[in-house]
Amino acid sequence: MAEKEEVKIPEMLFFQEGPGVRNTQYTTSGVKLLNVANLVDGKVDLSTSDRYISEDEAYGKYRHFLCDEGDFIVASSGIKVDYIDKKMGFITKEMLPLCMNTSTIRFKALDDSKLNIRYFMYFLKSNAFKRQLAKQITGSAQLNYGPSHLKQMTFPLIDIKSQNDLVNKLDYLVRIMDKKNESIGKYDELIKARFVEMFGDIYKSTIYPKQKWNDIVTIRNGKDYKKVSVKGGGYPVYGTGGEMARASEFLCPENTIIVGRKGTINNPMLVREKFWNVDTAFGVIPGDKLHYLYFFWFCKMFDFSRLNKQAVLPSTTKADLLNIEMQVPPIDIQNQFATFVAQVDKSKFAVQKSLEKTQQLFDSLMQEYFG
Repeated sequence: MAEKEEVKIPEMLFFQEGPGVRNTQYTTSGVKLLNVANLVDGKVDLSTSDRYISEDEAYGKYRHFLCDEGDFIVASSGIKVDYIDKKMGFITKEMLPLCMNTSTIRFKALDDSKLNIRYFMYFLKSNAFKRQLAKQITGSAQLNYGPSHLKQMTFPLIDIKSQNDLVNKLDYLVRIMDKKNESIGKYDELIKARFVEMFGDIYKSTIYPKQKWNDIVTIRNGKDYKKVSVKGGGYPVYGTGGEMARASEFLCPENTIIVGRKGTINNPMLVREKFWNVDTAFGVIPGDKLHYLYFFWFCKMFDFSRLNKQAVLPSTTKADLLNIEMQVPPIDIQNQFATFVAQVDKSKFAVQKSLEKTQQLFDSLMQEYFG
């Protein structure tokens, strides 16, 4: 592996925090403002917001904050440290003119012959950077940092040829993972299409009698898992983002569906083993009238945000869930759908395993070069 030299970020990069543009300055046309909402899954997506400032202000007092093609943008507040690798992206020519706004920082390499900006981008996605960042914001789970923190941070620098080689390898692996995730998405769309073909629209169809969840499911409230948390415990602990820890006890049986209570409420998950659910996640257990795969795909197609009554933190209540109505087809019809799902899942599983291997190779390279 190439020889590493630990360097400070300011030695190799120019960086600049966006200005604090006020709400009263927003307009409906002019020059678009870039904000945290535009940073989605490692890319800049300007369709997720609609804020502008006047051309007079953009090319006047804020001219030093106008983006350039190739600028690397990273969120500096408003999210958790663990998610920062999703909240970054590059500016393309088609996005211009564009003005920075608060909670974003842009980076430029001072010398392209010494630093490939994509090499630095991968460093910011690494655990090594996240550890440094966590130390800078000790005492808070929310990301909130700026140029003063970046001036104290370092990263491992290797020669430019080795940087380019690494970037090419990582970019290639990312493209492969994107294609595999796209394939998995197509399998999911195939199942959704089959669901609609057999049962119709979940909100409008009356092919089969409807019943409220109150009569056909059991809902288990989540609990704090600290008292049952055990390293290597026999049962997983689940929140709405996936497995969080291991526990010595369980609250929910196999084939229970997790539905978010707070935060992420529109991402139901099927857990095929016994598990403990945390207090931000409901465990919804289908009763005898429901095949768990039919019920899970109903949940996947149901918009739980329809139940949200909170402006700041999305949330659902047990009472709201129990009031949901759904069709209950004869169990043999549900079994037919479940058989189709199982067949598709076999192909989907093969792609997922391949994706995991590619992810492991990606993680291995990241660990080798960045730690």
